[in-house]
Amino acid sequence: MKDLQHDIKFVLCIDNRDCDDLEKGKVYRIIPDAGAAKDGYLRVVDESTEDYLYPESYFVLLKLPQKAQDALFVEA
Repeated sequence: MKDLQHDIKFVLCIDNRDCDDLEKGKVYRIIPDAGAAKDGYLRVVDESTEDYLYPESYFVLLKLPQKAQDALFVEA
């Protein structure tokens, strides 16, 4: 599990326009998706606990210490 966690990234939601499953000011886990990134989207595990594509502009990438990542990581 530790090795997997090093690939996990987190973002802070700064905009939730027209998105019922996002909360502004909340931290979300993202799943790498190169195809989506090329189009300006992030694959985000939202409030529904499913992953969906959202505009990259709705988030800022967070660099968290490992201890914080461990606290936020919830294995799917």
